[in-house]
Amino acid sequence: MEEPQDMDEAPSGVPGESPAARADRNFVELLQGLRVAVTGVQVLFAFLLTVPFSPGFGEVTELQRVLYYVALVAAAVASIFFITPAAQHRILFRQGLKEPLVHRSNRYAMIGTLSLAVSITSATLLVVDYIFRWPLAVVTASILALMALWLWFVGPIVYRSRKG
Repeated sequence: MEEPQDMDEAPSGVPGESPAARADRNFVELLQGLRVAVTGVQVLFAFLLTVPFSPGFGEVTELQRVLYYVALVAAAVASIFFITPAAQHRILFRQGLKEPLVHRSNRYAMIGTLSLAVSITSATLLVVDYIFRWPLAVVTASILALMALWLWFVGPIVYRSRKG
């Protein structure tokens, strides 16, 4: 059974769709996808912001502090990159710049996704190391990092190259 054709493969997306309409549709689709990611990163970021104020944080090792820093900053970076398309759209509204905004926003989404993967991996590494110690933490974080890398980046790139 043949898979349905991806709308972005057609020159204009949908029959009779103008370039401006396609840019609008692509931007709306991008923002819909980002809504899922933004919610996850906001919950993670909020949690990470509270961690240093918990009683046990004073007992973490120097390496655990570094992992915490990486997780916190990566979550902040992901939040910034995921929110950027909406913020830029407000500033560029009705300036005739939707197509470049869509392309730039797609890059921002990819950077945000990579940052989120770093944050999830380092936060998991920190927590599992704190609870069970290093060997299990490294195995767990490595599996999660490989899952994110495959599912979010490599798998789609492989699929895309096979379709072409």
